[in-house]
This record gives sequence, structure tokens and C-alpha cells, in this order.
Amino acid sequence: MATLLLIDSSVFPEGGSASRSVTAAFRTAWEEQHPDGTVIHRDLAADPLPHLDGVAASAGFSDPATHTPEQQAALALRVELAEELERADAVVIAAPMYNFTIPSTLKAWLDQVIIMGRTAGETPSAKGTPVTVVASRGGSYAPGTPREPFEYVQNYLEAVLNGGMGLDVDFIVPELTMAPSNPAMAELVPLYETSREKALQEAATKAKALAENLTA
Repeated sequence: MATLLLIDSSVFPEGGSASRSVTAAFRTAWEEQHPDGTVIHRDLAADPLPHLDGVAASAGFSDPATHTPEQQAALALRVELAEELERADAVVIAAPMYNFTIPSTLKAWLDQVIIMGRTAGETPSAKGTPVTVVASRGGSYAPGTPREPFEYVQNYLEAVLNGGMGLDVDFIVPELTMAPSNPAMAELVPLYETSREKALQEAATKAKALAENLTA
């Protein structure tokens, strides 16, 4: 059976979150193709992971036979996250832009799941797995816009997910999401609506295409 790993990280519920709306559309389209499949859903806002500390980091680089009970527990969580990634046939990650970068909860997941010699390194264990990142943002950081130099979400995640972990990364970018609630952006509402509809359509299309590739 096909397995989808879904990572949500918005602090807002689906009704008030652009990224959650898009990941939900992706999940719906995926499940239509794989009704008997598995969805592993990590909601990092509702159930945040601990940030990587010295105990967890040292456990990833040392002989398990020498681990303390604290190291054993810390490594067990990292292995659980790595196994979820390795089992996935496809991954969708919500990465809303907060203060020009990703939510700290998503950074915590990355720090925990990246294990050198396993999920990262010369032969990453999930290499080639397709990953769709929903990089929503309140304004626009597209090429040619005034805020282009502040685009740290896509650049960072491309480097980490593809360059570090060998994953096959693609992006969906719903932008101008603050336009409906910010009077100063009122004239941009039509562009926001166009971006939102495009993102929802892309999510459904990508999910369907990925699902069909698995059964081809």
C-alpha cells in the first residue's frame, strides 16, 4: 500500500492557514487514488517535537552500546522519525514563512530526522523520494520583487532536503496570504485569490500524478 508522510507546521488551524488548506487538498487527492493507503500525519504545531539537544545529537554519533538511558530515548525518537520518512512513497511539507524563515517546529523536525550516515550523507536512506513543499507567505518574495533577497525558505529547504538528504523536492508557493486581512494590501486581493486557487490546483494535480506513478 502507498504511504504519504504529511508534515503540517502552521500555528493556525486549517480554516485560517493557507499552508494547511493546500496540504489538505494534496491529501484528499492522494487518498482518492489510494483509498487503502496510509497517511502518516505529523502536526508539529499540535504535537511539537523537542529541539535537538546535546543528548540527542551525541546519540547519533556514538556507539549504541555505550548509550545512557537518556541517549537511548532520544535516539529512539530520531529513529522513529527517520523510519516514517523512509516508509513514505511521497512527502508533503507545509512550510509557512515566519519572520523570513521556516517555523521553529519544522526546524526541530529537520534537526531530529537528519541522521548522518542514515538519512543524510553519501547514501541517504530516502534518496529520490518526492517531496512537495507548500511554502506559503504573507507577501511576495518572487524573483524581481522588492523582497526577493529575503527569500530564505525555498533556498534553505532546497539545500537541506535535496542537497543534504537527496530528496526530490518541488515547491507550491501560495503568496500574498495577508492581503485579505491587511487594508494596505487590499488591491492585491485578486492576486492572492489567483495564487490560492493555483496552489490548490497544483496540490491536487501533483498528488494525483505522484499517486498514479506508484501504480504505473
